[in-house]
Amino acid sequence: MVEDLIIGMAGSGGDGIVSAGESLIGAVAQEGYFAILTKSYGSQIRGGESSCRLRVSTRPVLNPGGVLDVAVVLNWEDFLKFGGELPVGRDTVVIYETKTGVEPAMIPLRGITPAVVLAVPMEAMAMQAAGVLLAKNNVVLGLLAGWFGLARQSILEGIRKKFARKGEAVLQGNERAFAAGLDYAEKNPLQQDRRLSPPQSDGQRKLLTDGNDLCGAAALFAGCKFFGGYPITPASEIMHYLGREIWKHGGALLQAEDEIAGIAAAVGASFAGVKAMTATSGPGLSLKTEVLGLASVVELPLVCVDVQRGGPSTGMPTKPEQADLFAAAFSAHGDTVRPVLAPISVEDTFGVTVEAFNMAEHYQTPVIVLSDQEIAQRKEIVNPIDTSRFRLIERLTPTEKELEPYVRFRFTESGISPLSRPGMKGGNYLAAGIEHDERGAPTANGEMHARMNDKRLKKLEPLQRRRDLFVVAGDPEATVGFISWGSVAGVALEALQLAQAENLKVKLLIPKLLYPVAEEIYREFFASLRKCLVIEQSHQGQLYRIIRMWVAVPPEFQSLAKSGANPITPDEVLGAIRKLARP
Repeated sequence: MVEDLIIGMAGSGGDGIVSAGESLIGAVAQEGYFAILTKSYGSQIRGGESSCRLRVSTRPVLNPGGVLDVAVVLNWEDFLKFGGELPVGRDTVVIYETKTGVEPAMIPLRGITPAVVLAVPMEAMAMQAAGVLLAKNNVVLGLLAGWFGLARQSILEGIRKKFARKGEAVLQGNERAFAAGLDYAEKNPLQQDRRLSPPQSDGQRKLLTDGNDLCGAAALFAGCKFFGGYPITPASEIMHYLGREIWKHGGALLQAEDEIAGIAAAVGASFAGVKAMTATSGPGLSLKTEVLGLASVVELPLVCVDVQRGGPSTGMPTKPEQADLFAAAFSAHGDTVRPVLAPISVEDTFGVTVEAFNMAEHYQTPVIVLSDQEIAQRKEIVNPIDTSRFRLIERLTPTEKELEPYVRFRFTESGISPLSRPGMKGGNYLAAGIEHDERGAPTANGEMHARMNDKRLKKLEPLQRRRDLFVVAGDPEATVGFISWGSVAGVALEALQLAQAENLKVKLLIPKLLYPVAEEIYREFFASLRKCLVIEQSHQGQLYRIIRMWVAVPPEFQSLAKSGANPITPDEVLGAIRKLARP
């Protein structure tokens, strides 16, 4: 039996591959396993290839894993389009549709001979059992349940729940398709036992969710009362979630005519005194930058979520990438600094989103949250969120004395000035994009401009000392270290575990605060290092370059960076660490 199983499936749009993956993760969640499900599509509006990757484990999982243990192929042409996203190795069990006409010895995997290759007539079995090809995804579920011991009863219950409203004939047909897969697996057993071990259940109910839904839930928990946005892949689900839920909490949502209007409405809501949010992806962030500058100069709280995807321009809307860091940190004219945060998992998205609202309200600034397509849209089984550990921060408002008279942009020791709202007696002030004096009156005075720049930047200095926004793990005295962020952080954490199992002395730094750069924290991490590797999914290695801008780095400071849709695996990182660890 095995403790960890990675399954990859691919086919054409309409084959039900992603639906099968979602059914499977729902079933293993019921059984008490941990799992991550990632989905990948071509960029076509309709049709095209689709795939999913499911990693199921008896232990918490940190990333979708590397080489597949099981590959399910309904169509070879579609499967091969995913390349490194669905890597097949020598130990992989390959299950493919007989109708493709390829002999087992001739499957089109260049330079790889998998351990087991099984041609299965899945379409024929679906037609015989249910009378429709659409049922072949349930044949696939039966095969997987039979050969790999995956949640047989829970899968069947899921099928019954899914099809109960479609009539008895449809339900029975899909049940027969699932049974046909089970029967085939039992009559054609694998030579080696590859069944998944039973889950190590602690009796605690688990949560099956994705990053976008948790982002929306966290926003509501933090007190968000307004969302202004525009649909864009892969961020739209945040708006969908809030569209269903924000009204129940006394809030409002505006689906605007474009990205600029969406963020402008959110800034207006913040000016009106409520916590506000917008969400987008790379192309939308480009459009929102001018209004982000407005929020910076008038010192208004705002949370802007950027779910990164492959770029530039339209790029690859359905693929993950970490290449918007430069845009988040630097896409602002003038001397503007705004905090940039990044979650490292689906579960972490909740805490990082709450922190973004707290930071925005406390420092009266726009805050950018850099999620990415993988974290945002992957399904993950996590322990329930303990909301009691979070403290919520509200914006500083003026006292009666401070309203007589009210000086909105008063110079203070912290750089933070009390913020009024419309209707507050004596709290009127001008909030314009032009430079201003303490009262908000327009000015072209160079000395005042310098003082206001200093005020806006000075107030963010405490962020650079926030050690709770960094994960540090490994041997504190190690001479070899590595750094990663966002969705790739889970890969780095698993690579650290693998390195420690080989008695390699290494340490890992994961920043959740990407900008402004916490120079002192990096210097402390680098103090013992001779060699360091920065791992990220961007062609240029953007975090690697930002660190070099601000901090003196170790003698050997290297980048392991890949463009989007080219996965970085724990084994790949481990290999790089081994090389660094050589004398």
